[in-house]
Amino acid sequence: MKVNLAYGQGVMPVELPDNRTTVIEPSHTPGLADERAAVMAALEHPIGAKPLRGWIRPGDKICIGFTDITRATPNDRLIPWLLEQLAHVPRENITLLNSLGTHRPNTRAELEKLLTPVVVRDYRVLNHEPENPAAMVKFGATRDGTPALINRHVAEADVRIITGFIEPHFFAGFSGGPKGIMPGLAGLETVMSNHGEKNIGHPKSTFGVTEGNPIWEEMRDIALRVGPSFLLNVTLNEQRQITGVFAGDLLVAHKAGFEFVRRSAMQRVKSPFEIVVTTNSGYPLDQNLYQGVKGMSAGARIIQEGGTLILACECREGVPAQSPLDQLLRSAGSPEEILALLATPGFVRPEQWQAQIQALIQRKARVLIYSALPDEIVRAAHLTPCHDISAAVSERLAQLGPEARVAVLPQGPLTIPYLA
Repeated sequence: MKVNLAYGQGVMPVELPDNRTTVIEPSHTPGLADERAAVMAALEHPIGAKPLRGWIRPGDKICIGFTDITRATPNDRLIPWLLEQLAHVPRENITLLNSLGTHRPNTRAELEKLLTPVVVRDYRVLNHEPENPAAMVKFGATRDGTPALINRHVAEADVRIITGFIEPHFFAGFSGGPKGIMPGLAGLETVMSNHGEKNIGHPKSTFGVTEGNPIWEEMRDIALRVGPSFLLNVTLNEQRQITGVFAGDLLVAHKAGFEFVRRSAMQRVKSPFEIVVTTNSGYPLDQNLYQGVKGMSAGARIIQEGGTLILACECREGVPAQSPLDQLLRSAGSPEEILALLATPGFVRPEQWQAQIQALIQRKARVLIYSALPDEIVRAAHLTPCHDISAAVSERLAQLGPEARVAVLPQGPLTIPYLA
């Protein structure tokens, strides 16, 4: 059979054996017939909150958080529609704040692509600064005593509006909701505490779990300390069409959204597979290896111990090179050495959570990656280069024998496969 894998800004077809391959995808949800009308209706009839135009005063200082270039949120549609609802507020009272988390700042050209050139021209648009103490306000501490730091613009605003989209998340349960504030607009040390070795290793820090998940619960608690926030989140299908709009109270609207996602994303399988082929759901999520760990995590949920996991992730931006993740991976001789380093008291590094999750997956399976990365970069990340997915699967099946089976996740972490 031919299966189209989400890869870069298109698809990559691979040939796999008909009688031994199971394709696992989200249940298809059609896009909304009129996206703008649906967004406007959600803003006018929000969940657990009053309509924006009913309580926002012209003199209010408003901060709108939006997701960065690594996310598929249709900001270029959502933000202009949201700003229409705020037309009675002077533009100088509105700040659009890029919820980078610990990611790199976006360039002006990237911001124009995200928000449209008109929005960037007419409004104050800023990148979050996770490593700038002067840009932060403290809201208590995390569970391990680290200061809980949140961007001053969102902290001091009269009105906070948090936008984004909801998808399964490999250690925070679901994206969207309070995640737009914490870690989206949090200080680096706060994020590092929340994403620390103990929390990442917790059994409930996984796809689809919020309650009892120490990472998500702390994100929620810190976001609520900042004060009330209005949420505008959407859900998307594999064509990046909007399938649902969830506006209103930060937690109540988010829960409605992630339960909607759960119904389409959760896919049950009977038993683990010897081979799993997965993706990182294509562009923009597969821009680098840092993000690619999400696709690995989705496939690892159904891999047999000792199995082979193949990730298709373009990585046009590299690991990225010289990023904290790149440096951490290169500093160790093996995945086990990385885990040993992270378990050492006092050892803390930015982006260590991605290295930890990758290493834990590699305890369970051999991981190959099909990407635009040079082979030496792949090997430096302790992964195996793959130049032909179909051939790699055929070769492994020949070694394993006639009973071995293959699972394919063409949309990667947009699907949450789980074992019955």
